Amino acid sequence: MPKRRNNNRRPARRSSEPPKKVDIQEPAYVDYKDVDLIKRYLNEQGKLLPRRVTGASAKFQRQLTRAVKRARHLSLIPFVADAVR
Repeated sequence: MPKRRNNNRRPARRSSEPPKKVDIQEPAYVDYKDVDLIKRYLNEQGKLLPRRVTGASAKFQRQLTRAVKRARHLSLIPFVADAVR
């Protein structure tokens, strides 16, 4: 006799509303020395916010990632932080 599938599981639910986007105007160029701009795209732990939250374009997100890595390497921003803001 074949095994029966357990149908007691709840279906996965998606959130009804999309995450809020951050209202920030994208500059033409991201400079790694512009720490104030970079910190706007970091969360409280110092992690880079994803594109779906910030609403940044793919090109800007790549520039931002590169700038964050350079700023971390030069100790302009911490690698890990309890509170960046």
